[in-house]
Amino acid sequence: MRRSSIVLLVVATVGTLLAGCGAGDGDGDLTDDWPALPAAGPFTPAAGVCHAGDFADVVTLAAYQPVDCAQPHRVETVHVGAFPLESAAPPAGGSGPMRGAFAECDARASGYLGDNWRAGRLRLSIALPSGAGWSAGSRWYRCDVSEVNTVEAAATVVTRTGSLRDALKGPSPLRLGCQQTRSGRGGGVQTLLPVECATRHDAEFVGVWAAPDGPYPTRDADWVPLYTGCRTVLGRYVGVPDDADLRYRSGVVVRPPGAGRWQAGDRGVRCYLWLSDRAVTVSLKGAGPAGLPVRTR
Repeated sequence: MRRSSIVLLVVATVGTLLAGCGAGDGDGDLTDDWPALPAAGPFTPAAGVCHAGDFADVVTLAAYQPVDCAQPHRVETVHVGAFPLESAAPPAGGSGPMRGAFAECDARASGYLGDNWRAGRLRLSIALPSGAGWSAGSRWYRCDVSEVNTVEAAATVVTRTGSLRDALKGPSPLRLGCQQTRSGRGGGVQTLLPVECATRHDAEFVGVWAAPDGPYPTRDADWVPLYTGCRTVLGRYVGVPDDADLRYRSGVVVRPPGAGRWQAGDRGVRCYLWLSDRAVTVSLKGAGPAGLPVRTR
């Protein structure tokens, strides 16, 4: 008798569970009212996230481990774009699609930061899917920004906390400003060291000049347009005429991107004024002709 009661209880319990899982229309089909699982698709990274590891030009799903930007990190993704679906293979470094991707990342990074990213101690890089990811249908490119310890040669990435969103929208310790030059063997400027503007200095970042398409400067004649362009940026920054006398007011230091980045479409040239004959203890932004007088020729 007891065994019969147990069997009846088990049957009743199973019936109750099945009734709870059954379809509302009472058709007895236990599968047709469950939502379908989404179809499997290629992995795509997210924008607005940070990464603790160093920048990688190829990203796999296994290595993708974003962290909260409040945690220590070295890379921040500011945008994720896409190549055309019909692209057969990852684009080469200097190809049209890759240059287009850099142009998009360039604009998106500056919008994310609040100003041209080259105005700060920052580096913009692009990451692509792995070969296996591309074969699986991934066509994304990731726009990554990192803080660096210097924008001069041999820069290293800084581990930081906090997002870079709007980091250049106003005054910021990341912004390039007054500099002290260090000369090389030929007497020209070899390096620029950031200093407070109240400290004696002989140089200052004045802005970025966008160079037109053309070969990377290697000969003396190739550098002429860069100096001319940066003088225009300098004159606008200080508030002096962009005329023949400008070269007698200040020297110019130009810092184009490296040859590889130039080939990939980076045409942003950092421009600095250079007082080869004196030092000042203030910023010369908006100083006008009185702050940057014509020197004796």
